Amino acid sequence: MAVKDRDRFSTATRIRLLGEQTAARVYRSQTKRQARRSRLTGRAALLALVVCSMVVALAYPIRQYVSQRAEIADMQREKEEAARRVEELRDVKARWQDDAYAEQQIRLRLHYVMPGETGYVVIDPDAAKQSRAELGAADRPWYANIWDGVDKADASRQ
Repeated sequence: MAVKDRDRFSTATRIRLLGEQTAARVYRSQTKRQARRSRLTGRAALLALVVCSMVVALAYPIRQYVSQRAEIADMQREKEEAARRVEELRDVKARWQDDAYAEQQIRLRLHYVMPGETGYVVIDPDAAKQSRAELGAADRPWYANIWDGVDKADASRQ
């Protein structure tokens, strides 16, 4: 046992152990570098290049396809809306074909009365109080708008 202890503390033994440890570290670092280097091979780089070029080549047609599908969906929605509107107009036309409905609308809208009846028009008191000056430019006659413009031009000079 004394020989083993003495060999353990000898300089030659220490140098040999130190060399083995250093060799193990160098070997580990070389395998790590090789592992890192071997991750991207030439084939993998070529495959990545082909995939990227395919994505770039197909991006525009796919975008066009998606936008055209959206346009088609919008057109179909407009078509359904137009068909619904046509049905509503057909219903209105069918109602106007009925003489009783036409007579009712004529009485209501044009204030017509049958012979022998007396017609009355009720005026809203709030509407009578509203003056011409309070009405917007679109609600007044055209000549009133012209005179207001002339008055405003004269007022800005003074």
